[in-house]
Amino acid sequence: MSLARYLEKRKIINEKRAFEIYKHRVCYLFLAPYAIVFILFFVAPLVISVFYSFTYFNVLEPPRFIGLRNYINLLLGDDVFLIAVKNTFIIAVITGPVGFIMAFLFAWFINELPRYIRAFVTLVFYAPSIAGSAYMIWGLLFNGDAYGYINGFLINNGILDSPVLWLTDPKFMMPVILVVVLWMSLGAAFLAFIAGLSTIDPTLYEAGVVDGISNRWQELWYITLPNMKGMLMFGAVMAITQAFGVAEVTIVLAGQPSTDYAVHTVVNHLIDYGSIRFEMGYACAIATILFFIMIVCYFVTQKMLRRIGT
Repeated sequence: MSLARYLEKRKIINEKRAFEIYKHRVCYLFLAPYAIVFILFFVAPLVISVFYSFTYFNVLEPPRFIGLRNYINLLLGDDVFLIAVKNTFIIAVITGPVGFIMAFLFAWFINELPRYIRAFVTLVFYAPSIAGSAYMIWGLLFNGDAYGYINGFLINNGILDSPVLWLTDPKFMMPVILVVVLWMSLGAAFLAFIAGLSTIDPTLYEAGVVDGISNRWQELWYITLPNMKGMLMFGAVMAITQAFGVAEVTIVLAGQPSTDYAVHTVVNHLIDYGSIRFEMGYACAIATILFFIMIVCYFVTQKMLRRIGT
């Protein structure tokens, strides 16, 4: 194809595209407020963060470009960051998939209950995500003295002779945090699954029986899951975000930093350098690495969900 013909073809395509945009100008007008907000508060901060990750920026002085030095120091010279990555992956690998599966199974079981009972039980399961500081109750349960509820119960029943420092002993800190994070993960994904299950056409199940589906597990795999892939994807995104974003729970329960960095996460490390030390360039490098890790996990999850029902 000659250059003149290629340019002419591109001109025709651009004219058609401009005409389509003009024809649907009212639709774009209604989309504009959300698009502007999304670009200003999501896309722009991401781009700015990536830019600052290549600089030394302490807030008081103008940013100074230093190339890949932040990333080199982070990956090769920051032992605490490597501990944080390990802890984050432990939390994500355990609480992410387990929380996702538990949220769906609870939603699946609860969806079979009568309407009013279902509404009450849904509220009970969704309550932890409504009360953002509800995990502080766990601080009372796992208090390290004899007045902590767990220690008091175990001592009174002769199981322990002395109280256990659940939130300061590195041997017990990670299991406790995993339990708390898992409990809190039954939130938005659970509610999305309840909504997705309620929108499935009941006639599909009748047609499935005619086509040879003989039990509830086949019904789940071939009808229920394929018809709520959108909600499953939303739940997966929420699970990934929550699993990799754990920080406040560890700060409140185990302190910042935790003993021997036993439950120190990547977001804890980000808060340390961004909000305490004000090394914004280094903090942006941490945030950029975390963002790309989450993107990779998102695409892996999306690929796995596509196989459902096939």
